[in-house]
Amino acid sequence: MTFFLLLIIIVVGVILLVGTGAVLVSTTRRRPRPPEVDSRTSRPIPEPGGVEAPAEVSTEVPSAISEEAVAPTPTLERPESTASRLVRLRQRLAGSQSGFGRGLLALLSRDRLDADTWEELEDALITADVGVGPTGELVEHLRTRLRVEGDAVGVREALREELLRLVDPQMDRSLNTARSEGKPAVVLVVGVNGAGKTTSVGKIARVLVSQDKSVVMGAADTFRAAATEQLTTWGERVGVGVVSGPEGSDPASVAFESVREGTAREADVVLVDTAGRLQNKQGLMDELGKVKRVIEKQAAVSEVLLVLDATTGQNGLVQARVFSQAVAVTGIVLTKLDGSAKGGIVVAVQRELGVPVKLVGLGEGPDDLAPFDPEMFVDAILGAD
Repeated sequence: MTFFLLLIIIVVGVILLVGTGAVLVSTTRRRPRPPEVDSRTSRPIPEPGGVEAPAEVSTEVPSAISEEAVAPTPTLERPESTASRLVRLRQRLAGSQSGFGRGLLALLSRDRLDADTWEELEDALITADVGVGPTGELVEHLRTRLRVEGDAVGVREALREELLRLVDPQMDRSLNTARSEGKPAVVLVVGVNGAGKTTSVGKIARVLVSQDKSVVMGAADTFRAAATEQLTTWGERVGVGVVSGPEGSDPASVAFESVREGTAREADVVLVDTAGRLQNKQGLMDELGKVKRVIEKQAAVSEVLLVLDATTGQNGLVQARVFSQAVAVTGIVLTKLDGSAKGGIVVAVQRELGVPVKLVGLGEGPDDLAPFDPEMFVDAILGAD
């Protein structure tokens, strides 16, 4: 009896042991083994003869990079029209230069125009950077007119006519930006650092784009990485391509490639920015001459624009003289004419070089560069009649 009872206990134990093992095996089989992952695609490698499991659906928010990848191309800016620029030009000039004009009119409106009054008038004109020679001419002409014509001519009108004569409305102030012989017009922009040269190149590009011209810019100021970055930013805003080279590379080489790229694209104008370090180093002037000569192996240079800071006054004339000798300047871009700048510098620099002021800058905005209009300039100085 005891034997049979022991046998039954053993059989039941074996059965229980086998059953538990089956459960453990079953549980083990139900727990899937982590699939191997392909390092190239980051996707699971299917078992031989099996079917690849569907990819998991991610519930994560797309990253910023993914959002940028599908973002639409930003709309290019449409630069302000020339007519709109001129309206703002007159308003800003009137605000910054009218004090000078009112001072002149106050002197000439005195009951008695004696020697002291004429001397004060001369001092005011010279202080406004008109220059000694032009000042002498204006005072002499005014004295003669007022003595001969008397009350027949208004003081304001006489002053207006004499100022306009000094500014010289007969000068050709248009930019030569017409294609010639299947080649783009090439505009070389020179000037010292700090005058706003590179910024002016970008603004000129905007002016040309507003006139529906196609433009290529050349970043030949290779000694300043910031110059290339500036031009690239200006170009991106209005859809203008920029040709550049490594920092410190040969400026003439970049200028050459810029013209070649402009020719290949059949662009209307190639704008070339140049190095702008101190003009009193002869080597730098020689370098500018080299840039111009290299460009002319492919296309004629149609304009050489000298960028001058109007606030430098008579010191700007020294710069103008040296640059003109190096690269035969054809026009002036006068920046920073608002604020403390004296309007007489327009007269002085034109007399010094015999070339016209073609563009003036009156602010930091992207469209604060406009064609120079002599009559509007003089009227803004004198203020409303």
